[in-house]
Amino acid sequence: MSTINRKAVRSRVRTRIRKKISGTPGRPRLAVFFSNQHVYAQVIDDTKGHTLAASCTKKLGLSRANVETAAKVGEDIAKKALAAGISEVVFDRGGFLYHGKVKSLADAAREAGLKF
Repeated sequence: MSTINRKAVRSRVRTRIRKKISGTPGRPRLAVFFSNQHVYAQVIDDTKGHTLAASCTKKLGLSRANVETAAKVGEDIAKKALAAGISEVVFDRGGFLYHGKVKSLADAAREAGLKF
């Protein structure tokens, strides 16, 4: 029996998700990533391969990756996206479960004005 670790499972799920969704100029992709210490979010146009807006806990001066900091990153990425003229996005949870930090970031981005 082969052992599959958590990282390999997330990688497989991430690949499956990326087959289904893609960012367009009209509706770019909001991609999230969580390391042990930081929360990252990017708004990406996949047709050109450009990042249109980005936010992370490092730039906001926060030092933990938890539900509260994820919400602050969600608010910040929504403000930056709206300033860039982007109101609708496709949400890419990056293989993470839609629970906890992911849900907190998504809810904060919705409350700040992004539609997805």
